[in-house]
Amino acid sequence: MASFKTPLLLFLSSLFLHATLAELVCDDLPKELCAFSIASSGKRCLLETYIEGDGNVEYQCRTSEVVVVGMAGCMETDDCVAACGVDRNSVGISSDSLLEPQFATKLCSPACYQKCPNIIDLYFNLAAGEGTYLPALCEAQRSNPRRSMLLLTSLRSSGEKPDPRSEPAIAPIVAPATAPAPY
Repeated sequence: MASFKTPLLLFLSSLFLHATLAELVCDDLPKELCAFSIASSGKRCLLETYIEGDGNVEYQCRTSEVVVVGMAGCMETDDCVAACGVDRNSVGISSDSLLEPQFATKLCSPACYQKCPNIIDLYFNLAAGEGTYLPALCEAQRSNPRRSMLLLTSLRSSGEKPDPRSEPAIAPIVAPATAPAPY
């Protein structure tokens, strides 16, 4: 009889331990908390849409393959969402918002850039994918907002990535790059 109780006790203990550790799993998050969260595994959560059998569009939180180093189990605060001008109802991840001057102004503001490392890390990598170095973009945004938007627009309108042998538009990208740490 004791041999039956021991495995049962271990199983129940493991369930209690899992609940106690409050592991963050993207697929378990409600859509209102999904975007800008990072699972305990270190992978970004991503809000996606799907169409039900009756044709209704529904939202679900999924785990992306994008791994974030050093921020596992992070759920972005409402203060950072507001300070950075991002939307928790964003579906997917795109660099298009970097082209919007109002967004770039909020993203590069001290309230966001210095206090919201999760969002800065995300947009740092999105900007790098477009051939742009986010700290240089933010510096250009602070000193001359029109120039920063022209630099991004010229990169996007050509439809090509910058030629690594030519002069960089903003600043060179050194791989592997990490997002700047908050001050």
